[in-house]
Amino acid sequence: MGKEAIVSAKAPAALGPYSSAVKAGNTLYLSGQLGIDPATGELAEGVEAQARQAMRNIAGVLEDASASFDNVVKMTVLLADINDFAAVNEVYGSFLSEPYPARSAFQVAAIPKGALVEIEAIAVL
Repeated sequence: MGKEAIVSAKAPAALGPYSSAVKAGNTLYLSGQLGIDPATGELAEGVEAQARQAMRNIAGVLEDASASFDNVVKMTVLLADINDFAAVNEVYGSFLSEPYPARSAFQVAAIPKGALVEIEAIAVL
């Protein structure tokens, strides 16, 4: 099976040895995105702003892979505080339309760079 790395200038540079996304066959696996503005390298202020920027970053990676949120079949949301679920859910939902992707959401012990939210996706092209 061949695979192709997608490196997007529309999302922040990777914080380690990984790609923004990897295309394998007709499936696109997107790495988790933090709420980092790719232009400044800085985290947005607050959980809603971070969620919005993370979704914008995902949109940029999808676009560079000739896809959109309509191609996304599964998303995972990692939260520093599960009490932020409702606020993040509202932002998250504003980027999507029915039929919505399957999704999991978890509170985790820590997210890189002290972020409040990280979101990853799987898309079918």
